[in-house]
Amino acid sequence: MLLFAATVFTSAFLLFLVQPIIAKQILPWFGGTAAVWTTCMVFFQVVLLAGYAYSDAVTRLLRPRAQALMHTALLAASLAFLPILAAESWKPQPDTEPSARILLLLAATIGLPYFLLSTTGPLVQAWFARTFPRGRVYRLFALSNLASLVALVGYPPVIEPLVSIEAQAWGWSALYAVFAALCAAAAWKAARDEAPAAAAPVETASPARPPRALDYLLWFALSALGSLLLLAVTTHITQNIASVPFIWILPLVLYLLSFILVFDVTARRGVSGWYSRAWGLPLLFAALVAMAYFLYENLGVMNIRASIALYSAGLFAACMFCHGELAAMRPAPKYLTRFYLMVSLGGAAGGLFVGLVAPRVFDFYLELPLALVACGLLAAWLTWPTRWAIARRAIAVVTPAIALAVSATVAWFSWEYLRYVRANAVLVTRNFYGTLRVKETERGDAHTTRSLVHGVINHGWQYTDPKLRAEPISYFGPTSGIARALDFYNGRPRRVGVVGLGVGVFTAWAQPGDYFRIYELDPEVVRIAREYFWYLRDSKARIDVVTGDGRLNLEREPPQRFDLLSVDAFSSGSIPIHLLTREALRVYRRHLAPGGVIVYNVTNRFVKLAPLVKLVAEAEGMKAILVEDDPTEDKYSGTSYVLVTENELLLADKRFADAVEIEDIPGLAPWTDSFNNLFKVVR
Repeated sequence: MLLFAATVFTSAFLLFLVQPIIAKQILPWFGGTAAVWTTCMVFFQVVLLAGYAYSDAVTRLLRPRAQALMHTALLAASLAFLPILAAESWKPQPDTEPSARILLLLAATIGLPYFLLSTTGPLVQAWFARTFPRGRVYRLFALSNLASLVALVGYPPVIEPLVSIEAQAWGWSALYAVFAALCAAAAWKAARDEAPAAAAPVETASPARPPRALDYLLWFALSALGSLLLLAVTTHITQNIASVPFIWILPLVLYLLSFILVFDVTARRGVSGWYSRAWGLPLLFAALVAMAYFLYENLGVMNIRASIALYSAGLFAACMFCHGELAAMRPAPKYLTRFYLMVSLGGAAGGLFVGLVAPRVFDFYLELPLALVACGLLAAWLTWPTRWAIARRAIAVVTPAIALAVSATVAWFSWEYLRYVRANAVLVTRNFYGTLRVKETERGDAHTTRSLVHGVINHGWQYTDPKLRAEPISYFGPTSGIARALDFYNGRPRRVGVVGLGVGVFTAWAQPGDYFRIYELDPEVVRIAREYFWYLRDSKARIDVVTGDGRLNLEREPPQRFDLLSVDAFSSGSIPIHLLTREALRVYRRHLAPGGVIVYNVTNRFVKLAPLVKLVAEAEGMKAILVEDDPTEDKYSGTSYVLVTENELLLADKRFADAVEIEDIPGLAPWTDSFNNLFKVVR
């Protein structure tokens, strides 16, 4: 039994460990956005589905010895994919469609190993049930989720800060070779030691009858809804509440924990696990109403900790319902591969809907409201009475009636939320990189401004009054560090590079003869800045806009001889790490004119980037100063800019006499493309 348990545990551990390892490798190539992780999740869920389909097919169609032969051959072939290091040739070209390229990259880099890891759960459990018919096979499912949880929780604080990405890939590959040996041994043990057919399994969650069509439908619906809720809540927290580093881990941990609890079948508790409708349904109803209400009433702007706690608790209650009902419906071990196949199909469907379908169908994040309503309706369906004995009729309809009332309430709050979102919006649009809104707001000075909002992050605003449109406001006021740095080069035509467009406010500081070269990841941002704002069209400078990741484009281009290069592509806690490494600074430095300066916008609520930029600069033989600005006028925002240069005249200039000393963070080391420690800079 230990061999089967070790195989399942190792497989699940590797299955979840490979996800952050490979995602971290390719994040810099596609702009470091959260959408890259969502697309990776789609790949993982689809391949998991393929693995479960394979497991179901081979256990039904092949004899034990043939299963062992086929699986061993595939395990041997998968070793050719090692080590799991993505080839440089997969880096995207400008204007490349990201989703398809990410999926192809993942298939070429980890396709077969990940596929075989995906087969292990149901396949080894089937072998276990055949070899030990009196064993509790579904406890292996709980064990696999525990292993996944260990990998997920252990990666950010233990593996990522201490081990380079290349060492992570090689270490994972070595452990995969161990798994391949364990899995092959389990396959041949099951082929040799198959128990007599007469031996009856002790664990049966339902009569050993073939599953009905309704069973398949419910397995699919419950697993799809759980997956949909996971991704929808994760998106809502990271986009509409706060992009706090590592916060995406919390929903996934709760999702896995619910699986562990509901499938923890013991002899004492029978087949119920740790879920019961007696407390599960009331908790679910309260959670659905609370999440919908605060979606409508507070729109994610209440206390950040309270918001994260509310939506995390609500997700856990909903997942306990979905997965608890799923566990209660699990079939006899004879049909477990079909059960897992439908569970995986539902999970993949939920992931595909959020990752690929919704961004192309909806212009805003509608997944969460839809998921909340669907959860209430599914609860009503599952509790709807099937027997109408007169004495029990009144009691039988109470629970589904409450579920329908909850669904109606959630739908109303969701509708009001959507009305509010669109109330002052000139434009609402969505693509791979997220949802963008152009809003018009009446300010206290009786003037109207137009702003670009991505989630809860405002990327700049502009007065709509033609007389005021040319005024640089928001993060680019006259006393901001970047405005002062540009002014240092005044008196001659200036060459300026900008990584991160926003709405183009910085170009308002241009003078005739200046040249601005702007690098913007999201082509939709470029379109909006040109069509809904006036900074680019009215600027006195000659402007070129290059789409695609700024660092990749700078790596490809000949030296641009910039006097000033602005690095302003950080969004709250969503930090494109590849823009802050020593290798990145070398790229920027190659494009500077003699005496030029690199200006990092480190204004941030969640991470302390100034000490990191200082360390990176010093490691490359440059100097860094911090310029903080806290203007009193409402049209300007408080900012923090770090200036990195070799120009001693700039560092000594009176414009920067109030520069602030950058405090070191004990134990923080300069980041490289292979090594970083985000925990050290979290506030």
